[in-house]
Amino acid sequence: MRFASLGSGSKGNSTLIEWSGGALLLDCGFSVKETEARLQRLGRSAKDLTAVIVTHEHTDHIKGVAALARRFKMPVYMTPGTFYSRDHGLIPELRLIENYQRFSLHGLEVEPVAVPHDAREPAQFVFRYSGVSLGVLTDLGNISPHVEKCYCDCDALILEANHDPLMLAGGPYPPSLKQRVGGLWGHLSNQQAAGFLQRVNTSRLQHLVVAHISQKNNSLALVRQTLEPLLASVANTVYACQDEGFEWLEVSGVPPVSVSA
Repeated sequence: MRFASLGSGSKGNSTLIEWSGGALLLDCGFSVKETEARLQRLGRSAKDLTAVIVTHEHTDHIKGVAALARRFKMPVYMTPGTFYSRDHGLIPELRLIENYQRFSLHGLEVEPVAVPHDAREPAQFVFRYSGVSLGVLTDLGNISPHVEKCYCDCDALILEANHDPLMLAGGPYPPSLKQRVGGLWGHLSNQQAAGFLQRVNTSRLQHLVVAHISQKNNSLALVRQTLEPLLASVANTVYACQDEGFEWLEVSGVPPVSVSA
């Protein structure tokens, strides 16, 4: 199994996951034209996709989903709450994820995880294939015991570190938006991401991708300062960006070799 990103941030999010049985997009927050261009950068085409899975209905995650599905005739998976939250336009092959039940997609096991976020029925996901697991954990305001249990032992992890609380407090957002982003149903701060990494098993992590870093309320320097003291046991750490996402990362069944800072 391997994975890459088309882009990560408030202007658009999409993660490409590939295994021997197919390939999927987790979210599509870009137009179809932009999605195709970003897929081409990764050596792939929308014609290669088996499905699209949606985390929630916010525009930066769902903007291109329906149009992409119509053009390339692929199924779309989302929770009922996400589907009924807005008018998506025609989705020819809609597959509703009921009650966060696990499902299989061409041999890839998909585990939806309920998360606290200001959306109708948001989900994040753990993907398992051939003995390894990839967890994607962004767009949540706090890490519940349920979430921590689901993501405690991944081989690769995409983890949100959205904002620095001081930068958010002094930043350009109106008070209502500051409260939303920094609240229990908003986004993870650098410190919340660090606390999570302290509590879970990071020794198996072949890749940690730090994602959804705010361009207005955070900085790469602050993220590194907060997280890197905790990452001695992580084999590889990558920082995703809005414009380029990140390149292909392979998850194998071979135990990682720790690299000390």
